[in-house]
Amino acid sequence: MAKVRGGAATRRYMTQLPELLRERVLRGAARAGAKVIAEGAKERLGGRTAEGPGGADVLIANSVKVQVKLKGEIVRGRILLRGPGAYVGRWLEYGTDPHFISVDPQYRQGMTARRINKRISDGDDGLKATLMINGKPVGTSVWHKGARKVPFLRPAVDTLEREAIAAAQAYIDVRIAKGLIGHNAGPEIEDDE
Repeated sequence: MAKVRGGAATRRYMTQLPELLRERVLRGAARAGAKVIAEGAKERLGGRTAEGPGGADVLIANSVKVQVKLKGEIVRGRILLRGPGAYVGRWLEYGTDPHFISVDPQYRQGMTARRINKRISDGDDGLKATLMINGKPVGTSVWHKGARKVPFLRPAVDTLEREAIAAAQAYIDVRIAKGLIGHNAGPEIEDDE
């Protein structure tokens, strides 16, 4: 009669396999797909700059980051705007509504800029004159007509979806084909870029 060895180790490995796939393969696949989208977004931003710390110009594209999180059984790849220039990236993506930049105290009538802007958006055009920041008037009245949106992230998702899926699938294929799933699979995958 033939004797079989390693049955317990094989069962243990098969029990751990779903978790190993999530940790070692799917996280990397999500990162590979998200990087394709992030690179497309950076390309669409081009050389646009924003004022960074100390008044120096920084590339807004440098604020595009990839993050992968594992929550329970769900692996999620995200593209975020983080760091110097990120604030301008949000304005570019969605545009801005008309608003005051500063509030002249003679027009404030005890209201904050938020309240003045709200009343104007509700139709009170008589207030188009001023703004407050942290409860203090910051200068003469400036009415900003708003900024048109120049989307860069949503178009990157729309146009690069297939390439992102292909990159994720290629990552999975390589890891599985080379047996890079187990505990000796190599370095851990970073959570943030």
